[in-house]
Amino acid sequence: MRGLDDTDQEILRLLLDDARRPYSEIADAVDLSPPAVSDRIERLQDIGLIRRFTVDIDRSMLEEGVPILVTVDTRPGTAQDVRDGLAASDSVEYVFRTVDDRVVFTATVPGGEAGQLITDADELNDVRDYEVRLLADTDWSPRVSDAELAAECVECGNTVTAEGESVTLDGEVYHFCCENCRDSFVEEYERLSEGV
Repeated sequence: MRGLDDTDQEILRLLLDDARRPYSEIADAVDLSPPAVSDRIERLQDIGLIRRFTVDIDRSMLEEGVPILVTVDTRPGTAQDVRDGLAASDSVEYVFRTVDDRVVFTATVPGGEAGQLITDADELNDVRDYEVRLLADTDWSPRVSDAELAAECVECGNTVTAEGESVTLDGEVYHFCCENCRDSFVEEYERLSEGV
């Protein structure tokens, strides 16, 4: 599994700045041909680093309401269910789950209805407490900097280095730190698939 070189990082920076930027413009900036840029972007998608191309909108311009930041304390082991339920809400924009069973999210809701968003969630029994704060403004600015590719081995959890391997099974890409982890995972995957 090849890591990120300087050209990959520059392509990512350019895409973060404007995901609709033409490949020909990116190619000029990184001194490659447009097909070579396309191949690199496709590789970054194949390994799962680029998950999707999306639009970042200012929701406050679309619906009447107030922007809020909510911290939800959940019952132990239920944070993922609460997170999933909130992520499905049309009012919720960003959702984060912490390791200590908290869920933090931003949303735009009609005035005075912040609590209603929580009570409408199917997982209300999993919520112990919540705190709502009004947001003055937000800025979502993901950065690449000089980050190295650090996929996690799905078999053992180690970091996958340049010597690692990837396998596509049923359309999903899995990364492994070594051949042994890959073989063990694929064997178990096939065994479970046969039983279905």
